[in-house]
Parts: sequence; C-alpha cells; structure tokens
Amino acid sequence: MNPVTAGEETGSASRTSRAGDGSSRRSGSRRSAVRRYIPPQHGAWAMLLIPYSAGLLVAGFRWPDLPLLGAWLAGYLLSYFGLQAVKTRRPRRFGTQLLAYGTATAVFAVPLLIVRPGLLVFAPAFIALAAVNIGYAVRRNERALVNDFASVAQSCLMILMVAQVAGQPLAHVLLTFLLVLLYFTGTVLYVKTMIRERGVVAYRRLSIGYHLLALAVAASTGALPALVFALLLARAWLLPGRRLTPKQVGFLEIGASVLVLVAATI
Repeated sequence: MNPVTAGEETGSASRTSRAGDGSSRRSGSRRSAVRRYIPPQHGAWAMLLIPYSAGLLVAGFRWPDLPLLGAWLAGYLLSYFGLQAVKTRRPRRFGTQLLAYGTATAVFAVPLLIVRPGLLVFAPAFIALAAVNIGYAVRRNERALVNDFASVAQSCLMILMVAQVAGQPLAHVLLTFLLVLLYFTGTVLYVKTMIRERGVVAYRRLSIGYHLLALAVAASTGALPALVFALLLARAWLLPGRRLTPKQVGFLEIGASVLVLVAATI
C-alpha cells in the first residue's frame, strides 16, 4: 500500500472515528435529557391512555376532557418524580422536574375543577391510593403487588372521571370500569411471571387462577369479553417459561390492550 494513501486513510479513519464519537456523545446527551424528564416506564402509558380512551368511547367527548387529559398526564409525571424523590431521599435532585410538572398539572387542573368541581369527589380515593404508593416508595419496594394494584386502581378511576365530565351517571361506565380493571390487575400478575418472577411456580399458579376468575366474570357480561379474556387466560397459561424478551412481552400487551378496549366499549 502506498504510504501516502495509507496515511490519508488512517487520518480519514481517525476523523471519522472522532466524528462518530462526537455524534455518539450528542446522541447520548439527547437520550440523557429525555430520560431526565420522561420516565422509562413504557407500560405506564397504556395504563394512562386505555382507561381515558375507554371512558371517552362510552361516555362521549366533552371539551373539559382535554384539560383532564393534560392534568392526567402531567399528574402522572409529577407523581413519578415525586416518588423518586421520596425513594432516594434526594428531593433537590428532582426539583426541576417537580416544578415543571407541578406547574403543568396546576395549569390544567385548576380551570378543569372550576368547570367540573364534581371531580373532587374522587380526591379521597386518589389520596388514599397515593399514600400506598408513597409508603412503598419510602420502603423502596415499589415492585410489591399491593403497590402495583394501587396504581392499577388509580388508573381505572379515570373511566369514572370521564363519565363525570360528560355528566353521565357512573353506572353508565361501570361495566367498562370492571373489564379494564380486571385486565390491568391480571396484567400485573402475568408480566411478573414473564420477567421478575419468571420460573416461580407460585406466581404462575396465582396468575392462572386469577385469569380463570376474570374469565368467569367477563363471560357473564357478554360473548366478546368472554372471548378476549379467554385469550388473556391462554397467554397467562402458555407463555410463562418461554424465552420472550421484555420488548416482546410489551408488544403482546399492546395488542391485548386494544382487544380489551374494544371488548369493554362495544
């Protein structure tokens, strides 16, 4: 090889490497900035959006549903970083996020409560469930089943809140509330058998037993819910023990969420 050409290629490679390193650093910096403000909890977005969507489909849309959605999302982000502050005992570390999302929550919630003060009826339930979350954050045990169930209950209350905004009686959405609650409660158990409690026989039995019960309840409400919950039982029975990645488990749950949304709203 010509030494001049070799030197040019080496220099070019060096420059490309430096450019690549710089691009990698910038990309990493952007990802770090995103992680600083957006929680790495992908499943939480389904728990936020499925109940809200189900409520809209059954109770109907009213313009206060827009600030309700804003307060719902901002409130989740505020609670996430608030619990991180409690867990780490370092509230100053999350001061920027708490200020930003606290302000956003207030901006959406204050006008919403002015036009729909009846939503305050749900405040005691949210306070009680948030107290459960805080208690487990203090003990640094957020993965406990009771804590997960408390989060599921908070999520499903959104269905009732959308009905309140629409001026619909809560009885109008109770069936939807029940089916969505059954689904997310079962998902907590099923996902544990696929990831954190993989191979634990007791968890798998608990998950299958719960899904059998959920199927019986769903079947009493109609043929479509019965079919969907039969599929959920099959996935809780057959998939644990198989080598699925968390991403694959997540994609399957996206499909399951859509099926439940359809079954709970038709």
